[in-house]
Amino acid sequence: MGRRYLGTVVVMGRLPQVGVGKRRLARDIGDIAAWRFYRQTLYGLLRRLQRDRRWRVCLAITPDQAALKVAGIPNGVKVIPQGRGDLGQRMGRPLQTLPTGPVVIVGSDIPDIEVTHLEQAFRLLGRRNWVFGPAADGGYWLVGATRRPCLKAPLPFAGVRWSSPQTLSDTLSGLRGASYGLLEQLDDVDSGADLEDHKQKISRRLLGVP
Repeated sequence: MGRRYLGTVVVMGRLPQVGVGKRRLARDIGDIAAWRFYRQTLYGLLRRLQRDRRWRVCLAITPDQAALKVAGIPNGVKVIPQGRGDLGQRMGRPLQTLPTGPVVIVGSDIPDIEVTHLEQAFRLLGRRNWVFGPAADGGYWLVGATRRPCLKAPLPFAGVRWSSPQTLSDTLSGLRGASYGLLEQLDDVDSGADLEDHKQKISRRLLGVP
């Protein structure tokens, strides 16, 4: 008998390259430091997720050709290309093409994502059609769908104003009455100030300070 999974976790990521991606952060801390931060965050997230055997883990990577050459990925993580299009089109592909069962998609530059967040997401998908993890900037760091028995078009991503304060609200409007749940707010690290806030949060956590 094969393993029974809660579902599939898809990490949307970019091939870590110096001078590519995280440009706001690089302007504040330099290209090398920004590359190092992103690489550590991406690979650290993949390792945390892959150690938990309750779900499959995929890395949806850009550029597409990186799927054939990306190194350092933990064993058992399937690497797939994101494909063309805006963020909604690229997220829609795994939601519509991966094996049957719930799918949860997360970003690769949110260092505070923990296994418990994925547990909560799959638990919510036992009662709701969709789940989202909101971000302070109006977007979201996680989106998931039950996909029972499968997920058909139209998806809620058409007409969404990406990278804007309306990103989450636009997506929720596109659900057409489908039920959804929300997780706690987490934020990505886009600037030097964001990175400093993240470091201070880690220090407080280590000291046991709220």
